[in-house]
Amino acid sequence: MAELRSFVYTDREYSSWLLPSWQIRIASSNFNLLRYEIVGTNTLVRPFLKWAGGKRQLLPELKTYIPGNYKDHVYYEPFLGGGALFLAFQPKRAVVNDSNTALYNCYCVVKSNVEALICELRKHENTSEHYYEVRDWDRSDDYYLKTDVERAARIIYLNKTCYNGLFRVNSQGQFNVPFGRYVDPNIVDEGVLRAVSEYLNRPKYDIRILNGDFADAVKDAKKNDFVYFDPPYDPASDTASFTGYDVNGFGKDEQRRLKRVVDELTVRGCNVLSSNAYTPFIDELYRGYRKVKVEASRAINSNGQKRGKIEEILVMNYDERIQIKK
Repeated sequence: MAELRSFVYTDREYSSWLLPSWQIRIASSNFNLLRYEIVGTNTLVRPFLKWAGGKRQLLPELKTYIPGNYKDHVYYEPFLGGGALFLAFQPKRAVVNDSNTALYNCYCVVKSNVEALICELRKHENTSEHYYEVRDWDRSDDYYLKTDVERAARIIYLNKTCYNGLFRVNSQGQFNVPFGRYVDPNIVDEGVLRAVSEYLNRPKYDIRILNGDFADAVKDAKKNDFVYFDPPYDPASDTASFTGYDVNGFGKDEQRRLKRVVDELTVRGCNVLSSNAYTPFIDELYRGYRKVKVEASRAINSNGQKRGKIEEILVMNYDERIQIKK
């Protein structure tokens, strides 16, 4: 049965972004004060950034492997990225994390100051000159003087107008993707931004946003909590590695450390699902776990000829509970 929730909305702006997507019925009205009941989840709550490895196209497949009782427990996602699965499920209790400080700041601003963010985004222009001026902010000595709202708007603007929506930084942590030359990019997606902000602030919901290491993000996970890992993927070849998500990288040693964390969570009784590239290294690393091969579309790659269908692997420790030796 769909969730039924009541709230009071006094701003007439609801008509431009709220009504088309939510199932709403008027429960009562009193002049300019309307009381609504919202049925189900808000379909406008979806990623506001295009992110490498994003899972929107894989959601139907992922949903078939989610444990049925996840809504009764805490949802963890230590590599949040665009947050496709998190925002599609809209759990009541969640701990989400990303080591990318710029991305973390975007989520915090969307949660705490979305109207100021929308106003700031309206200042940006889809021109090459403006793009490179904004891109070069992080090369300036006074970048630290920019507000959190200005920084968040910059990341969203660059993401919507850069080449192929690619987030990449150099060894100094500076954004280095060229201008994308799109005709009419949706720089200010007001409906999605407001809907995500509303979800993150819902009464009686407990959504924690962290900026740290993936292992620290799940240190409090308990039995039956659901943990979804979507780390930077193991490269399918020596030349396929997507570098530049952050300055620290995510190599095979980090993949092994992640596997040890999965083992620890399994011992605790957590339900763990992990996505990765289907490579011999990952297949062997998770030997003994339940594994499913799936096909996914790769929309982001600096080489256009390498976009398209790729093989991915889903690793999970439930349905066939794994016994880890202590």
